[in-house]
Amino acid sequence: MTTLNAPDHVPLPQPVLAPLTRAAIFLVLTVKPEPESCATIRSFCSDLAGLIRAVEFRDIDAGLTCIAAFGSEVWNRLFGDPRPAELHPFREFRRGNRHAVATPGDVLFHIRAGRMDICFELATQIMERIGDAVSVADEVQGFRYFEDRDLIGFVDGTENPRGSVALGAALVGEEDALFTGGSYVLVQKYLHDMKAWNTLSTEAQELIIGRKKLSGIELSDTAKPPSAHTALTVVVENGKEVKILRDNMPFGQPGRGEFGTYFIAYCRTPRITELMLENMFVGRPPGNYDRLLDFSKAVTGGLFFAPSATFLEDVGEEQPAAAPAIATPPVASDPPSPTSVRDTSLGIGSLRGERHE
Repeated sequence: MTTLNAPDHVPLPQPVLAPLTRAAIFLVLTVKPEPESCATIRSFCSDLAGLIRAVEFRDIDAGLTCIAAFGSEVWNRLFGDPRPAELHPFREFRRGNRHAVATPGDVLFHIRAGRMDICFELATQIMERIGDAVSVADEVQGFRYFEDRDLIGFVDGTENPRGSVALGAALVGEEDALFTGGSYVLVQKYLHDMKAWNTLSTEAQELIIGRKKLSGIELSDTAKPPSAHTALTVVVENGKEVKILRDNMPFGQPGRGEFGTYFIAYCRTPRITELMLENMFVGRPPGNYDRLLDFSKAVTGGLFFAPSATFLEDVGEEQPAAAPAIATPPVASDPPSPTSVRDTSLGIGSLRGERHE
């Protein structure tokens, strides 16, 4: 059974705020229904930190980190009560032919390093330990592209929060004291229709994104259409912009014509990221949607909670007390909140920050 920390104890977070890296693996798993499968995952939680250290020791300079996060349904099976206050199944958004789809996923491993072989080794060791207890729902190997550009050719923004701002944006605080130091993680895999995108002029692409393609400079408010990607994804509450922390990665298989972006956002509440997606898919106002979605399709979607490293180390093998089931949120198609306003970043491209080369 999980031993929770007293509210006045400050737990050690997982490395959510670690610098961006050149390589990453996103591994989404579903836990098999047998009770012994959950026991295997619970036992592995306390061993994960040691496994990371063992692989990291092969190249300390590679900056290897790994974040483990858990979905709403499996939380009940693994940890029981209490549960993170805002953890729920992925909230879908649908309007016309645009659909932010929910797909299976119980456990997410976000593995980052300056070298893909180090990421690959850790993913291999993780699956060696828990492979019999899980099925692979999705696995993506991401990389940094030229000049930190997305595969659609634009420099991924520079507005990721840093320092104390990043900490306040990404990590749960006193609002949910038992889960302080945790973070809600929302992931989506987008596939780009590069043939259609490349038929557009540079000027047309810039109006869709809301930035200059060469320089990455944001278009002025007078030049930018209200449907621009950078006009739909910032959220303002009480007169202040609310941030999320992103570490997106390009991925693809040219031989199969696959070109995409893996979107991953950390936030102290999933509300902020969900509102950004609602603005993109439904529109602000409804119908004024993100025109990038005419060329990019979301093919996966999941919401997870990354508890603190302290929480993981305290997990035991005992079966937890049952927790009540959480209903799936309805698919959103209503008008989004009027609190959302102007954007300053490329929402589905990874944002530039400090990195391990």
